[in-house]
Amino acid sequence: MNALLERHYDRIFAVCRKVAGNPADADDACQDAMIAIVKGIHRFDGRSTFRTWSYRVATNACLDELRRRKRRPVAAIEEPERISDEPSVAQRVSDRLSIDDAFPQIPEEFRAPVVLRDVVGMDYAEIAETLDLPPGTVRSRIARGRRHLAEVLSPTAQSPPTGEPDPPEHRPSPRHE
Repeated sequence: MNALLERHYDRIFAVCRKVAGNPADADDACQDAMIAIVKGIHRFDGRSTFRTWSYRVATNACLDELRRRKRRPVAAIEEPERISDEPSVAQRVSDRLSIDDAFPQIPEEFRAPVVLRDVVGMDYAEIAETLDLPPGTVRSRIARGRRHLAEVLSPTAQSPPTGEPDPPEHRPSPRHE
C-alpha cells in the first residue's frame, strides 16, 4: 500500500494544490485524500484505473476542504504599508499572469474539471467518471472555467466589461486638425 501511495502522491498533491488554491488547504486535503484512499481501497472495483479513482477521492477531499474553509472565521490582517519597494510593472504583469494565482479565482465548480484536464491531462471521459458528471457537463465546465481563467489573466481583468458604453468623459475626443 505504501508503494502505491508513494507512486501517486505527487500527482494527487498537484490536483489538491490546484483545486484548493493554497498550500495549507492542499496539504490538509491531500492528507484527507490519502486516508480516504487507504480506508476505501476495498471499494475500488477496477471499473476505472486506480489513477482515475484516486483523483476522484482527492477532488472530493479538496471540495470538502473548500466547504470547511468557507465556514472558518477569517481574521482581519492589516496589510503593511509599502514604502518604496513597489514592484516594477514587469513584475506586476508577471505576477498577474501566474496561473497558480489565477486558479483560486475560478468558481469551484469549474476549477476541478479545468485542473483535471489542463494540469493533470485527463481526457473528458476520465474527468466525467472522476467527477461523476455527464460528459457534456464536463465540456461546458471546462469551457466556462477556461473563460474565467482568461478573464482573470487578461490585462483588463481589473475592470470587467459591463456591456455599457464608456461614459462621455472616457471617450476619446475627436481630432481637430
